[in-house]
Amino acid sequence: MDKYQQHIHKAFGGKLRIRICGILIENNKILLIKHKGVGEKGYLWSPPGGGAAYGESTEDTLKREFLEETALHIDVGKFLFFHEYINLPLHAIELFFEVRRAKGKLSKGIEPEVATIDIIEDIAFKSLEEIKKDDPAYYHATLLNSTCPLT
Repeated sequence: MDKYQQHIHKAFGGKLRIRICGILIENNKILLIKHKGVGEKGYLWSPPGGGAAYGESTEDTLKREFLEETALHIDVGKFLFFHEYINLPLHAIELFFEVRRAKGKLSKGIEPEVATIDIIEDIAFKSLEEIKKDDPAYYHATLLNSTCPLT
């Protein structure tokens, strides 16, 4: 287990989390975050999002997470779908919402829950064609099945 996995497992492992995630599509590409230490191959591209705090609404969670991870202010649209992520010791119920960019310049942010180590390696808009050319193990499962918002 590498140092990134150790930090992630310590911060998020062994408990069920509620994650709120946003689907931002511009020019037929989806915004994705490359997280180190997650997934079976050591990193995972997934839509921005994160854990809801007790007493925090889903909309507020999503706005906070987008700002932390991407420096973007967003408007939250309709609920799209949910997904159960299980890759023990990580387990999350994920709620996905449509989002639109309100303002801000895209830049790689941080993951405050593991602020002692930078687990966000990259941030990029990717097309479905780009995603399908790569190893599926590097992508969140929702990008590879019928729930994919790009299909």
